[in-house]
Amino acid sequence: MDSAPSASRVGYLPDQQQTLMKVLVAGPFGVGKTTLIRTLSEIPTLHTEEVMTETGAPVDDTAGLPDKTTTTVAVDFGRLTVPDDLVLYLFGTPGQRRFFPLWHDIARGALGALVLMDTRRLAESFEIMDLIEEQGLPYAVAVNRFPDAPDHSPEVLRAHLDLHPDTPLVVCDARERAGSIDALIALAEHVLRKLPQEPR
Repeated sequence: MDSAPSASRVGYLPDQQQTLMKVLVAGPFGVGKTTLIRTLSEIPTLHTEEVMTETGAPVDDTAGLPDKTTTTVAVDFGRLTVPDDLVLYLFGTPGQRRFFPLWHDIARGALGALVLMDTRRLAESFEIMDLIEEQGLPYAVAVNRFPDAPDHSPEVLRAHLDLHPDTPLVVCDARERAGSIDALIALAEHVLRKLPQEPR
């Protein structure tokens, strides 16, 4: 008798064909990457958060982040299925420079990146964007709303960040599901437009 599990017993595997996409959720320290993945994931999320200590104070600049008490030291992971059977595997990257060697390993195999930004600290995003561009990854920019953050028009943000006209720019609140999903869908559509088309 064949002891292999039947399809009906493997309840977590979908029957329909799906498109799988690995994407990065990137951005500087304290911008809301972990929060966004927790908000969106349809499975229990994996986090590697540690409590920040006085030892890290010289290298983790918490200016403007008075409530920041933990930091990601390896990776966040979650999964989201969006319409048309597109499954996004979300890999959150650490934002501090000392973790950049790890960043390259996490980025391997990704098809695109969602770059979270904080308008109070826009300049801190440039190094992350450079890393993503060095990897040749298409990306979308999501400005995470913070209560005390300055509000800029999309035109001003695009000019300040020197974004390519095709790069999606959206505004979201990482704590709110609907806007965060919209940000990921904007990224997914951008990535799919960049992928080579299969011959018919």
